[in-house]
Amino acid sequence: MVPSSADGTIQYAENPPKKYQDIVPFDFQCDQWRQLWEALGGVVRFWVERGVRIFRVDNPHTKPFAFWEWLIADVHRAHPEVLFLSEAFTRPKTMYRLAKLGFTQSYTYFTWRTEKREMAAYLEEVTTPPIADFFRPNFWPNTPDILHETLQHGGRPMFMARLALAALAVGNWGIYGPAMELLEATPVKPGSEEYLDSEKYEIKRWDLDAPHSLAPFIRQLNEIRRTEPSLSRVRPPLVQETDDPQVLAWCRHDPLGGNRVLVVVDMAPGTTRMTRITLGRAALGLESAEGILAHDLLTGAEHAWATDGITVECSAEAPVRVFRIAPLDMTGPGATPA
Repeated sequence: MVPSSADGTIQYAENPPKKYQDIVPFDFQCDQWRQLWEALGGVVRFWVERGVRIFRVDNPHTKPFAFWEWLIADVHRAHPEVLFLSEAFTRPKTMYRLAKLGFTQSYTYFTWRTEKREMAAYLEEVTTPPIADFFRPNFWPNTPDILHETLQHGGRPMFMARLALAALAVGNWGIYGPAMELLEATPVKPGSEEYLDSEKYEIKRWDLDAPHSLAPFIRQLNEIRRTEPSLSRVRPPLVQETDDPQVLAWCRHDPLGGNRVLVVVDMAPGTTRMTRITLGRAALGLESAEGILAHDLLTGAEHAWATDGITVECSAEAPVRVFRIAPLDMTGPGATPA
């Protein structure tokens, strides 16, 4: 059985504003619901038994909450290591409810948070209690379904900015790889977030060795994630004060090991900006430091900074700056801009 409308026609799947008139949903609350749920659970267990450990669930909010609560618990009884990623672009309360029911990670509104103030607020929302007690955000700059207008018009600097925001702000991130690496930015029509000549509908041949590829930059971001302890622990990003309304800066700090990473991103990249940053020294364990030693994790350069404020340059070529920072005894000349 399938759900039907009042006029007797089949009720097709919807995820407003999108309508999937070629997809007929199951009737999860039909008279034979137990048999249906067991059959669907059997499909998931079939793949788990063959080694699949990660399931990305499309539009889980369009199915009953009770079904997911039952299915995830049933799978986890025998295989607690299996991950469920919720692709639910819907109301925050609904996204959070799915997390409470058992989804390990969730898509987020990151893609549509493009201004400095709203991004800072969103980072705080999804990485601090009470939301962080049960919700594990996954940041995606793009997906096979979503090419945001910032990427359509921002060029290489914007691609780099969005990549760094996703990779270094939270614990989980993902990309639609070839399109992101190769700066694919053409929509199917003006105002659309759909890719032109989408790989969903045709076989594409990607030149993954193209000289303009962002793969080396993505590799650097992943290496930073692997080597900096503060990025691998569940610590919220601490947004820092900047004097530029377009530049967002935050730190990740591991008090146990002393590792600190400062990330500076131009949210409207394309020009050169000299930004003054005032660090929250007490929260970073730097209140007694005479100065700050900053190691540039993208270029390898080192800088000595005064603690009363630092100046960082972002440019079209380098819209993202990433530093490992540590206390420094200032015995030499004054601080230097990065």
